[in-house]
Amino acid sequence: MNWEAILNGLWQALNSVPGIMLLAALLGWLLSKLYSFRPAWEAYEGTIISAIKYAETAIPDDAQNKALKRLDEALRYAMKVYAETHKGKQPSESLANDIREGIQIVHDRLEAKGTL
Repeated sequence: MNWEAILNGLWQALNSVPGIMLLAALLGWLLSKLYSFRPAWEAYEGTIISAIKYAETAIPDDAQNKALKRLDEALRYAMKVYAETHKGKQPSESLANDIREGIQIVHDRLEAKGTL
């Protein structure tokens, strides 16, 4: 058999009703795996909201670089709560970066809703 015959047979198999059903099932499985991916910070969203609200009250509005200071304060608060709930263990660097990103995203959502 040559490659042309193999490819022709494969094309005919995929172009049949069972082949199309198999491709649809494969696509459905792949999409379910892609959509089930959630960022790591979503598991700590409640802590992040509390940290943001705490930082908003702890840093005054007239402070220099207030956005950076509030982000830092919220991150410190979230890391403190993480350490308390995980027996003093600090999060990994990648989780800390995910939480930092989550703080920025959740802050933007809260600000857009007007709940800050």
